[in-house]
Amino acid sequence: MSWKGKFFGALIGLLITQRVWGAVIGAIIGHMFDQSVGFGTPSGEAHGHATDSISISDEFFRTTFELMGHVAKSDGRVSEAEIDAARHLMHELKLGAREISVAIACFRAGKSSAYDAELGVERLREACGQRHDLLRAFMELQLRAALAGDGISPPARAILTRVAERLGMSGLEFAYMEASLRARQRTHGASTGRGRHAAGAGSLAESYAELEVDANITDQEVTKAYRRQMSRHHPDKLVANGLPESMAQVAKEKTQRIQEAYEGIRAARGMR
Repeated sequence: MSWKGKFFGALIGLLITQRVWGAVIGAIIGHMFDQSVGFGTPSGEAHGHATDSISISDEFFRTTFELMGHVAKSDGRVSEAEIDAARHLMHELKLGAREISVAIACFRAGKSSAYDAELGVERLREACGQRHDLLRAFMELQLRAALAGDGISPPARAILTRVAERLGMSGLEFAYMEASLRARQRTHGASTGRGRHAAGAGSLAESYAELEVDANITDQEVTKAYRRQMSRHHPDKLVANGLPESMAQVAKEKTQRIQEAYEGIRAARGMR
C-alpha cells in the first residue's frame, strides 16, 4: 500500500519537530520511500528491510487509531473533543482522503466492545521489536490525543498506564512524558492567549519539558538528562532503529531543540 511510507514519515517528522512542517517534510520523504518500494528492490537484505519497515508502518497506523478510539470510549462515550483530537492528528499528518477513511475505520473499530486492546498492542510491540524510539512515539501520540480531548479520565489513565508498561516504559518515564506534554500545552496556551510576555515566561518551563525533567533537579542531573536525551534522539541511532536515512536532517533538528533547551537552562542557572 503506497501510503504507508508517507504516513510513517509524516508521523516521525511531526513527533521529532512538533511542527506541521516536520510532518510535511516527513511525508515527502515517506512518499519517496513508497515509490522506491513500489518500483521494487533487489532480493536479499535490502528488500527484507523495506518489507519489515512497511509491516511496522501498517501495525503502527492501525494500532494508533484503534487505541485512540478505545481510550476515547473507555469512560462510556466519545465526546466531540475526543473526535476533534483524532481529526486534528489526521490533519497534522497530512493524510489524504483514503488514509483518513482507513484511520476513521480503525478509530471506530477501537470503540467497539469487541476490540482487544491487549492483542493490538502486543502485535505492535512484536512488529517494532527493539525499536524503543518508535514505541515511545506511539505512547506520546496516545497521550497527546487524550490530553487534547477531554483530558485523561481515570479509565483512560488505567488503559494508557497498562499499555505503557506493556511497551516497556517505566511509571516514571510515563509520568515525565505526560508532564512534558502538559507543559507544552500550557506554554502554547499562554503564548496564544496572553501574547509575547507569557510566551517568554513559559520558555524555561518548556526547556525543562524538552529534557523531560523537573525544574528542581541539580545542575549535575540537568547535564545527565541532556546527555540522555541527545543519545536517545541521535540521528544515527534513530536510523539504526528504522528511521529512513533521508530523514536524518529532521532528527538533527530535534537534537538542536534539545541543545537549545539545555543552553537556556544553563544560562538561567548560571552553569558553566
